Amino acid sequence: MEIFLLITFLVIVSAFYSYINARFIKLPGTIGVVSIAIIGSILTIVFNKFYPDTARSLTNLARDIDFSETVLYIMLAFLLFSGSFTLNAKRLKREMRPVFLLSTIGVIFSCAIFGLLFFGITRLFHFDIPLIYCFLFGALISPTDPVAVSAIVRNSKLPAKLETIITGESLFNDGIGLVLFVTLLQVTRTGADEIDLGEAAFHFIKSVFGGIFLGLAMGFIAFRLMKSIDDFQTIVLVSLALVMSISVSASYLEFSIPLAAVSAGLFAGTRSINIDSTDRSHQSLEKFWELIDEMLNTILFVMIGLQMLNLPFLDKYWLAGGVGIIVILASRWLSIMLPLTFLKRTLDVSYKNINILTWAGLRGGISIALALTLPHGPYKNTILAGAYFIVIFSVIVQGLTLNRVINASVEKEE
Repeated sequence: MEIFLLITFLVIVSAFYSYINARFIKLPGTIGVVSIAIIGSILTIVFNKFYPDTARSLTNLARDIDFSETVLYIMLAFLLFSGSFTLNAKRLKREMRPVFLLSTIGVIFSCAIFGLLFFGITRLFHFDIPLIYCFLFGALISPTDPVAVSAIVRNSKLPAKLETIITGESLFNDGIGLVLFVTLLQVTRTGADEIDLGEAAFHFIKSVFGGIFLGLAMGFIAFRLMKSIDDFQTIVLVSLALVMSISVSASYLEFSIPLAAVSAGLFAGTRSINIDSTDRSHQSLEKFWELIDEMLNTILFVMIGLQMLNLPFLDKYWLAGGVGIIVILASRWLSIMLPLTFLKRTLDVSYKNINILTWAGLRGGISIALALTLPHGPYKNTILAGAYFIVIFSVIVQGLTLNRVINASVEKEE
């Protein structure tokens, strides 16, 4: 009953915020919901100071939500599968080189640049954080968030080529980001001298390639099952079972859940399950997963806002948040510029697109979920607060101004 109560609470709050936005505020869906959720949480915090008994029930409900567990092991597979299932595979194949580069080397560069810049700037303000924790912060905040990207980009004026690059990158870069995060987290616990590089390399290969193989294998099985029937209800149930099985199996085998979900989605989404020319099962299944994507996006961003109820320390960390926003934008820009400088002919991406790719590189719930998994210590609150500032700025400010950046870049090109 307690789990059902939490789900009911989330759905009711999500429906309420979504209605307020659609009826009165009329911002783009995700941006509006996040804005209302943050305002609601701030008002609750203020209300709690004057009427603590009244606001306590809402605060307790928010505290009962295991945000990291819910995002990383439950919602993430659904969101990534829906994003990859409905992705234009032909466009992705054409842009695979820049997508691969940005989701691998780009993430590593961004992590390193962010760590060094954040370390140097915070020391100037006598806000000392060890370098290894700055790199750890860089690892969790460098990968672009597929949920935030898909929610904002679909309503933008991005050219098809850049939309495919930024969407594809966001789907694939979590694997590198998670491995970097886990490795650096282990360094903070045991020290760099105690890290077994061979074991770390094995874990990376197992996580990445195991996740891809698992996703392709399970995607193939589910595709064959869906292809063999024309009952749409059963087709939907098979696709749901596929995603749930991926979450459970990948978690148990210590494979990458994101890569498994993306691989399965791409495999199943690029092959039609229609039995004949009159069948529209595949198109209907795409509509179903687009609906799932929209609903889970709304609930996820409501959860991000609600988590602020459990972060009373935020007022002490404006400096870390402000510096983090500036540094992540600089790191993102440099991590695109450097590969492009040396591989311009190979990538076929114009320098004039760098600003767009930088501004469209949004962060979201995954970064916060990873920050919440950090062990309690003197630097966790700083990193967590910084992640919140970056995510909120990313979704609201970058999301609202993305079309302006696109228009400005197009005008310069003309």
